[in-house]
Amino acid sequence: MKLRVAVFTGTRAEYGLLRPLIQRLAASAECTLQTIVSGSHLSPEFGHTVSDIEEDGVQIDERVEMLLSSSSKVGVAKSAGLGLISFAEALDRLEPDVLVVLGDRYEALAIAQAALLLEIPIAHLHGGEISEGSADDAMRHMVTKASALHFVSNVQHRQRVIQLGECPSRVHNVGALVADQILEKGKHLSTQQLSGIFNFDFSKPYCLLTYHSAGFSSEHPGDTVQNILTAIASKPELGIVASYPNADAGGREIVDRLEEASSRLGGRMLLVESFGIDRYLSAMKTAEFVIGNSSSGIIEAPFVQTPTVNVGARQVGRLCADSVVSCGVSSLEITKGIDTATNLNWAEISNPYYVGYSPAERIVEELIAAQLSSQKKFFDLPGGSQWSK
Repeated sequence: MKLRVAVFTGTRAEYGLLRPLIQRLAASAECTLQTIVSGSHLSPEFGHTVSDIEEDGVQIDERVEMLLSSSSKVGVAKSAGLGLISFAEALDRLEPDVLVVLGDRYEALAIAQAALLLEIPIAHLHGGEISEGSADDAMRHMVTKASALHFVSNVQHRQRVIQLGECPSRVHNVGALVADQILEKGKHLSTQQLSGIFNFDFSKPYCLLTYHSAGFSSEHPGDTVQNILTAIASKPELGIVASYPNADAGGREIVDRLEEASSRLGGRMLLVESFGIDRYLSAMKTAEFVIGNSSSGIIEAPFVQTPTVNVGARQVGRLCADSVVSCGVSSLEITKGIDTATNLNWAEISNPYYVGYSPAERIVEELIAAQLSSQKKFFDLPGGSQWSK
């Protein structure tokens, strides 16, 4: 009997990472792929990115509406609650043998809670990472503890998941999933193709801006994105290519600032609700640098040898290549960060998220081989008695 594998996606960025895995599961003779699409994918306000999934020819088994039209913390909490109710119903209909969940967002936490209560084993991707400046950090570890199988992006992250009490034989270091997407030949668009799609001149120098609400930090999202725009404006030779933030508390204030800047700067700035993964990575590859606080600047950018200016506290603690320059949130600190990032020596930079093989292929192999159960034992580290002193 085929293994029924349900894959959940709630955001554009997450789907971009999951796409090669979804394709391999669909092609596997030993698996039946099920897909659950939710969150900002179904929101016109955030680009209705379910259309990207449909364009890839992926069959969508469940569309779960959960996103309230609110950018407050209470609104996000209510969205997660609505998701928990609706995900339970969707999973009950699908009856998967395993649920694949990636990352650290509230949508992922909600469906993980539903699966745990329905005794459906969870395979968690990209656990063990750290981003101390946002609530995502705690939610990532919560999903880890609900999961029976783990696929992490670095040996350090594997050690951290084991430290959380997970059995070492169930924790596999496969590198970052984006490796499949970036290293696949023929996926990158030329600057000429990008220019034709977006009516913006990608042949001239530009930076790629993605900034999200920082959550746990004291950063004011509107003020910080304004400081980023001010710092970039001090480099008159640079164009600005910006994407909308995630559907988080404070996100709409970021959108307002970006829209105001786009209106004021005219042809110097391109603002896009959602690029789609191929177009986003292509724009990243030819950008002078990535700027903001998205994990894509830390994980994806080193694969295409584009430097990153990581602004503020959102990604504090995350493992970074030397091509990532972290700075404070003032316009002066950001300007200094830009100057440093644009003068890097790539010969001295290695990528901590690449292990040399296809993560998606390895994940499918391990899913098929695993004897999964939602019930598990806590793994104690050797010498644990020292902590009782």
